[in-house]
Amino acid sequence: MTTRSSTDATRVIPEATVARLPVYLRALTALADSGIRTCSSEDLATAAGVNSAKLRKDLSYLGSYGTRGVGYDVDYLRYQIAREIGVTQDWPVVIVGIGNLGHALANFSGFRSRGFRVVALLDADSTLIGQSVAGVAVQPFDELEPIVREHGVAIGVIATPAFAAQDVADRMVAVGITSILNFAPAVLSVPDGVDVRKVDLSIELQILAYHEQRKAGGASNAPADGGAA
Repeated sequence: MTTRSSTDATRVIPEATVARLPVYLRALTALADSGIRTCSSEDLATAAGVNSAKLRKDLSYLGSYGTRGVGYDVDYLRYQIAREIGVTQDWPVVIVGIGNLGHALANFSGFRSRGFRVVALLDADSTLIGQSVAGVAVQPFDELEPIVREHGVAIGVIATPAFAAQDVADRMVAVGITSILNFAPAVLSVPDGVDVRKVDLSIELQILAYHEQRKAGGASNAPADGGAA
């Protein structure tokens, strides 16, 4: 997927850069909250956990916002990045699957502070209907279509068990949702024009386990005298 600027439809931003823009936005927000009004590329790169050359290259796709000898205006750059990734507006979101994970997502305060508003929580389990989670009542999944139509929802979150995820995705696509954040441990098949981002916590933990195993193996295999093995 590539992203085109609203101000320059011919400019294409690489996917890797798009993935880092929210990281820069988070770092800039933290700097602003600390009372910092200007920062160098080195300071911002350190806050974001990248090298400064990569950061400058990424920001060059957005335009020229730095001042030589001064650096970046934190608030202005934060606004420009927020505008580029589309979070200066309020995005209505629906969450389907209100189990433990769905509850946690519904209670996540970061949605609203980052430009997303949860307009509906949906589940097929009749025992959950009517319960209030984070001030939002759980509704039947069958209500998806009128909710999407009423609120103009384009983004859906799937937090169901794996066996239900594809059916939920199919229904989302059928009612006009074009972006899906999938927390279910399942690979979704969607038509062209529909974007899916997959978040699999177990895979992330397995990757960490791999690195831990490598570190432990490296320590046990290292020669005691520091010489070659």
